[in-house]
Amino acid sequence: MTGFPRYAIYSAAGSDSALSRFGAELLGYDAYTGQEVPFPAEALQIAPDWRDITADPRKYGFHGTLKAPMALAAGRTEAELMAVCAEFAGKARPIPSIRPVVDAISGFIAVIPAESVDTLQQLAADCVLSFDSFRAVLTAEDRARRKPEKLSERQRDYLDRWGYPYVMEEFRFHMTLTGRLDAERRGPVLEMLRGRFESLKLDTLATDRIALFRQDDAKARFSIIGEWKLTG
Repeated sequence: MTGFPRYAIYSAAGSDSALSRFGAELLGYDAYTGQEVPFPAEALQIAPDWRDITADPRKYGFHGTLKAPMALAAGRTEAELMAVCAEFAGKARPIPSIRPVVDAISGFIAVIPAESVDTLQQLAADCVLSFDSFRAVLTAEDRARRKPEKLSERQRDYLDRWGYPYVMEEFRFHMTLTGRLDAERRGPVLEMLRGRFESLKLDTLATDRIALFRQDDAKARFSIIGEWKLTG
C-alpha cells in the first residue's frame, strides 16, 4: 500500500463559495472543515442509498485534480511542499475560467468544463511538472492497482513517468459528485444534480487557487491543510 500521509494538489472553490457548499452537501463531507455534512433531502429521495453512491468521492472531498495523490519522496517534508505551493501560486499566469456544466464522464457524474480550456490544461500540466520532485516512486503494488493492462500505451507511459495516467493530453478536469453508476440509474441522478447546479446560477468558474489536501492514513479522508490564490 502507498505510504502515508499522502498529499494532493487540487483545485477547490473556496470555503465560503456556493459551489463548495453544493459539493460538500452532495458528498456529505466538507474537506475545509473535516466535518460530515447532511445530505440534501432531494438526493435521498432520488436514491436512498446516496451514501453508497458517493462513498468513493467522499474520501477525497469536493475538488478538481491538478496533481494526483502522492506519498512524499524520501527527504521531502510537508513544510517544503507548502512553501513550493506558495511559490507556484505567486508566479503570474493566466487564470483559467470555464463554463461549468454537470454531466457524466466515464460512468460517474461531475462538474466539468462545457468545452476544453487551454489555460486550464496548461495549469494542470504545470502542477504535474512543478510538484513531481515531491512524489515518492510508484510501487509495483500501486502500479498494478491502476490496472495498466486496461490503459492506452500513452497512459501507461504517463503512469510510469508521472505516477498517474491521466495527465498532459489525457487530463480532463472534473469535480466528482458520484461514483460510477450504470446507465439506468445515471439518468435520474443526473437530472436531479443538474437541477440543483442550475440553481447556483454559476455561468463561469475561475480556477483561481490551488489547495493542498492531506490524507493521514488509508482509512482517513483527505482534508485541506493549505490554500493559495493564484496570481493573475
